Amino acid sequence: MVIDDLYDADFYTWSLRQAEAVRRRSANELDWDNLAEELDALSRSEVRGLFSRYAVLLQHLLKWMVQPEGRGRSWRNSIANQRDAIARHIEQNPGLKAKEADEFAAAYTAARREASTETDLDLDAFPEAPPFTMDEAKNPDFWPEAA
Repeated sequence: MVIDDLYDADFYTWSLRQAEAVRRRSANELDWDNLAEELDALSRSEVRGLFSRYAVLLQHLLKWMVQPEGRGRSWRNSIANQRDAIARHIEQNPGLKAKEADEFAAAYTAARREASTETDLDLDAFPEAPPFTMDEAKNPDFWPEAA
């Protein structure tokens, strides 16, 4: 089976063979185009991970702000866990620093919509623009005031 065909037919086996070829430094066995595509996909996955963590963090911060009566251990733990996860993710992938502000902004839009859905409150109950900065959102000592 040709390398390109294996990529389409059995990604798992293709991946193992490519990893082994890289370890042996056997350049003539490498599927260069598909390897480049997969490496690009890995980097996009790390960006999606950052976006996802921010979306959850911002959603809970918004709910904390808009529904003070719902504040409890669960929300506090979720906020703390996401803050820790974001810090670890950036620490493990320092190149993501350049994308962090954009992902924060994009995640806010998703978080606002999710917070509205989860609370059964009108979307207008949540500010259109983030009511706190990215640094505030990540700060373990920051807890937004009730709206």
